[in-house]
Amino acid sequence: MNFRGTVIVKKEEKWFVATCLENNIASQGKTLDESIANLKEAISLYYEDERREEAFQNAPFYITTLELAI
Repeated sequence: MNFRGTVIVKKEEKWFVATCLENNIASQGKTLDESIANLKEAISLYYEDERREEAFQNAPFYITTLELAI
């Protein structure tokens, strides 16, 4: 299975935090490259379970926007 997702990487103090928007999986690293490598590993482990893989392939998903006054 191939997975393509949208990733946001933010610097938080001494760590880079990478978060995948499609599944809300996050990881961190001391460098940008390390945070992305760790995120790839976390995503692979998440989808390793065949039941999750089947659910991912068959489940509909929606993309929307949100506006919130803060």
